[in-house]
Amino acid sequence: MERGGHIGTAEITLRSKRLSKSPGHSGTVKVFIADGSQLSCQLIAAAVRRGRYRTRVVGYATDAAGIREGLEASDADVAVIGARLEDEALAGFDVTREIMASRSKPSIIIILDSNKPTMVVEAFRAGASGIFSRDQSSELLCKCIHAVYKGQVWASSKELRFVIEALGSAPAAKPISLRGANLLTKREEGVVHLVAEGMTNRDISQELKLSEHTVRNYLFRIFNKVGTSNRLELALYALDRREGHEQQSSMAHQDDSNSSANQTVSASRRV
Repeated sequence: MERGGHIGTAEITLRSKRLSKSPGHSGTVKVFIADGSQLSCQLIAAAVRRGRYRTRVVGYATDAAGIREGLEASDADVAVIGARLEDEALAGFDVTREIMASRSKPSIIIILDSNKPTMVVEAFRAGASGIFSRDQSSELLCKCIHAVYKGQVWASSKELRFVIEALGSAPAAKPISLRGANLLTKREEGVVHLVAEGMTNRDISQELKLSEHTVRNYLFRIFNKVGTSNRLELALYALDRREGHEQQSSMAHQDDSNSSANQTVSASRRV
């Protein structure tokens, strides 16, 4: 054990490097775990190792400093971070923002003590790709880790509704531009559609026969044009835009039907 709020990072990281060179570990997801106590980290790590998914714990920590050091050393694919750390009750949100602003950006899952709307929305605002409740099963956590690793957003329909309602009610710091949407090229429109379908960058690159680097460049340009800042906002924006088009199409069809009916009535009166 090490002092200073984190344990086992160096030892587990060295072991993970040896494992990565041995056969049978290709496709294994490297996971870093952070929570409010050493015992809690160890319990989560044990649960992840028992799962049927190919997952390897490469380090764990209990405070922000330990998380920063551990992620730099471990090259984790996914970080599972408790909202409550040793530092303070909601320190997990702050460290998630730091990670998202750094060069090393693993996908992040935040473990919540409560799925109240404010907690759910704050987790996604911080940059989480998924949220997980402490009362859910360990097998579901393993599934969540692999889903997030593949680029998916992990949340229940109820929790996503909280996010949608928050986006609808709060004034946006950078309003989404409808004019920007009209500036999207046909290729960019295709990328937006595939993001809304839940595809990862790798899936999109294969679907459109582009490199992943090119897909990322497309996404950055799209973010700037429509005023979104991440894939979740873009997906929600695309779904909202799609519903708007469907409503407009329905109204136009209804107007055409009414117009045809009025013309028929006028013609019958003349007869």
